[in-house]
Amino acid sequence: MSNKLRILIVGGTSTIAEYCARIWLKQHACELILLGRDSAKLQRVINDLKVRNPDANIQMQLVNFLDAQAIQTCIQTLNQQAAIDIALIAHGNLPKQEQCQIDLVQCQQSIEVNAISPVLFTEAITQYMIERNHGKLAVIGSVAGDRGRKSNYIYGASKALIDTYVEGLQHRLALSNSKVKTTLIKPGPTATPMTAGMTGKGKLASPEQVAQDIVHAIEKGKKTVYTPKKWAIIMMIIRNLPFYLFKKMDI
Repeated sequence: MSNKLRILIVGGTSTIAEYCARIWLKQHACELILLGRDSAKLQRVINDLKVRNPDANIQMQLVNFLDAQAIQTCIQTLNQQAAIDIALIAHGNLPKQEQCQIDLVQCQQSIEVNAISPVLFTEAITQYMIERNHGKLAVIGSVAGDRGRKSNYIYGASKALIDTYVEGLQHRLALSNSKVKTTLIKPGPTATPMTAGMTGKGKLASPEQVAQDIVHAIEKGKKTVYTPKKWAIIMMIIRNLPFYLFKKMDI
């Protein structure tokens, strides 16, 4: 039986996920499995990781992220091969709020990709972790889920669903005294292709730092982590602002 960690990344082409993969491959002897929807993009990530770690054991698998049966079958197959030690649910997109307001198809797609799909993957993965009473899982949410704001409330609502879902899952695991650990990751705006259209790029967090915070939080079994840390204070203030003040803020 291999002593290597078996690490699954759902959304293996995301920038933050790629930086997490670099850290794990540098820190551990591990088997890395990248799930995605685009084979060319996944292969690009694998090629880069292989240049940095020539002996790395990296697999990729394509799956329809919006097909519940496909997700269930994919995760079942992976678990039949061997247990998953660490799983990171990292996929998502950042839609334009104005487009979601006028295009219900885009609105629906945003909610499916950012909320429903991560929940389906997490449910499928934790089922096997709970059976084995072993594993660590993290889901990337967002500070946008802390309070609905004019600028991104469709995206924010999806991430708020993730917040409530992970909190409920953590409660379930605690009541059953499970050794499975789940972590909610709440990044602030980060310099990735997803945020390329955002203004104020100088204020964006580096994906390297966010990835380091994620890997550390998973290792320590933290329940929730804001990254960079300043966002915990910023969002505490925003969450607790009285509405008569909040409504005057164009954010």
